[in-house]
Amino acid sequence: MYARPCWKLLLGTALMISASAAFGQTTAAQQPANTAQAEPIPVLKMTSNLVLVDVVVTNHDKAVHGLDRSKFHLFEDGQEQAITAFDEHRPGAIPAKPLAPSALPPHFYNNAPAYAATDVMNVLLLDGLNTPATDQMRVRQQMIGYLGKIQPGTMLAIFTLSTRLRMATGFTTDIAQLTKTIQGDKVKPDNTILLNGPTAPDPLDALQGYFSGNASPRASGVWGSTLASLQQFAADHEDAATNERILMTLDALNQLGLYLSGIPGRKNLIWFSGSFPISLNPQFMKGSRSQGGGSYEEEVRNTDNLLAAARVAVYPVDARGLTTMPGFQVDNASIGPAPQGPGVVDISPANGAFEGTLAAEHGAMREIAELTGGRAIIDTNGLGEAVASAVENGASYYTLAYTPPAKDLNGQFRKIKVSLDARGDDISYRRGYYAGVADKTTAQASGRINPIIEASSTHGAPPATQVLFLARVLPASDPQLAGAHPLEGPAGQLTASLKGPVHRYVADLQIDPRTLAFETTPAGLHQAVFECTLVAYDADGKRLNYDGSGYTISLNANQYARVLAKGLPARVALDVPAGENYLRIIVYDKTADRAGSLEVPLAVAGK
Repeated sequence: MYARPCWKLLLGTALMISASAAFGQTTAAQQPANTAQAEPIPVLKMTSNLVLVDVVVTNHDKAVHGLDRSKFHLFEDGQEQAITAFDEHRPGAIPAKPLAPSALPPHFYNNAPAYAATDVMNVLLLDGLNTPATDQMRVRQQMIGYLGKIQPGTMLAIFTLSTRLRMATGFTTDIAQLTKTIQGDKVKPDNTILLNGPTAPDPLDALQGYFSGNASPRASGVWGSTLASLQQFAADHEDAATNERILMTLDALNQLGLYLSGIPGRKNLIWFSGSFPISLNPQFMKGSRSQGGGSYEEEVRNTDNLLAAARVAVYPVDARGLTTMPGFQVDNASIGPAPQGPGVVDISPANGAFEGTLAAEHGAMREIAELTGGRAIIDTNGLGEAVASAVENGASYYTLAYTPPAKDLNGQFRKIKVSLDARGDDISYRRGYYAGVADKTTAQASGRINPIIEASSTHGAPPATQVLFLARVLPASDPQLAGAHPLEGPAGQLTASLKGPVHRYVADLQIDPRTLAFETTPAGLHQAVFECTLVAYDADGKRLNYDGSGYTISLNANQYARVLAKGLPARVALDVPAGENYLRIIVYDKTADRAGSLEVPLAVAGK
C-alpha cells in the first residue's frame, strides 16, 4: 500500500500557513489553559517518558482528599519504584470553560481535539452493538434524568456504537446540547443483527421437543442426526456473531483511544452495555478464536496500549440493571425435560445457563474496570445515580509518575501495584502497561492490517490525535496550486477501476514534529519514519480509492530546529470520482506506532 511514493517531501518549501494554525492553536479553546504550546503526546512505550498512574482513593464510595506523596507506594513487577512526580486533582480545581468555535481558512482542516481546560473528561459510550433495544431505551431515559441533575461545568462527550463507533457530540459543558443529543436520532435504540435477545425463544428447542416426543423409534436416529446438525449450525452462527462483536468492540475502543490521546489528563469512559464479550486481560482468550483459529491476544494488547497512553479509565455499566432468571419468565421456551415427571416444568437448565453467562460477563466487567483504573457498575436500576458517582469519584484522583526500568523492553506486560500506608481505603488504578515497542512482525506474518492504521482510517471514525497536523485540501486544478509540479500517472491504487470522470485532489499537510518520534542516528542526525495516506469513501462508506507515501527523513541540527519552529510539510494526491465523497487523511508514525487522522467531506462535481 505504501511502496510507491507519489510526492517527495517538501523540505525546501513551506506552506503558506503559520505554525500556530497548523497545530490547533487558532483558539485558546483548542489548547489547555496552562500550556502555551502543544505538548508531545506521552507514549508509555517510549523509554524516555514517565509512566503516569492515576489513582482514585475512596472510602465508603466517597472520594478521599488531602493525602500526600509519602502515603503512596508504587511497584512495578514487584519492585518498588521512586515516585518522581505527584499531584492531586479535585473537582473544580480547573473549572471547565465554554468552548469558542475554532476558525480556520476555507479548505483547511486539523485534527487537534477541541476541549476546554479541565482536570478530567467524561465519555458516555452507549453500546447498541451489545445491548438489546429495550435496555437501550431505559439507559436513554435515565441519562436524560441524570443530565437534569448534573453538576455545572461537568465535561461530557457522547459516543454510540452499533456496527461502528460514532461521535454523537464532542466534549461540552452545555447541558441543553447534551440533552438534545440524548433525545435525538443519533442516540436512538439500534439493535444489530449480531445480538440475540437474552430471552428470545430458540426454535431448536421446539424442534427438540417435537423430535423427542413425536418421532418413532425407527426415525429417531434420522431426526436426532438432523437436530444435531441444526444445533451445530446455530452454534457456529452464534460463534461467528460473537467473534464479529468482539472485533467491532475492540476496534471501537481503539478509535476512542486514538481520539482521546490528544487530550491531556484522565478520561473516564462510562460504557453502557447489555453484555461484555471481551476482557482487557493480557491473557484474554489466548490460543483460540471462534472463527479463524487465531488469538485475540494481539488485539487486546493493542487496545490496552491505546487506553493506557490516553489515560482512559473504563467504568462498565450493566445496562440491563437488575436481572431476573429466564426460567421464571413466561415467554421462555428453553425448558428442558422434566425429570420429576409429566406436567412438572424444569427451569434449572435455563437458569443455570443464564447464571453462568451473567457471572462471566460481570467478571469481564470487573476485570476491565480493574485493569484500567475504573469501577464496574452492576445490579442497579439507578443508572443515573451510578453515572453521577462515577463522574464525581473519577474527578478526584492522584497522579503518580515514575521512570520505568529500561531493561527487557520486549513488549511484555509489566504489572503495576499501588498501596497506601495503613489505610482501609479502596483504590483504583491501571494495573499495568506494555514496555517497549511490541513486535510488529506478528500482524504482518498473519496477514492482518496494523490495528492502529485500521482504526484511524475507518470511515466515520473520530479523528485520531496521537499525531497532530493541519491539512489543506484542494482540487489539483485550483489556482492556488498553480506552478506546483504535477503528479504523472494515476494517483491511487484503484484509479483504474473508477467509473466516470476522475478528479484529482491534493492534500498539503503540515505535521507537528513534536508529535512524531525522532531518533538520533550515530551521525547525530534527527531521524523520523512516517507514512501519509489518503483514502476516499463514497456516501455509503464504500472505499473508492487510496494511496500513500512512506518517508524517512534525517535532519541536521539547523534543519531540525527549523522544522520544530515551522512544522513538517508533505504533499499527497488522490484521484476520486464525482459524487458526495469523503477523504480520510492519515499520518502514521512507524517509529512510535501511533497515528493522526481526520475526515474531510468532498462534494465532487460531475464535470
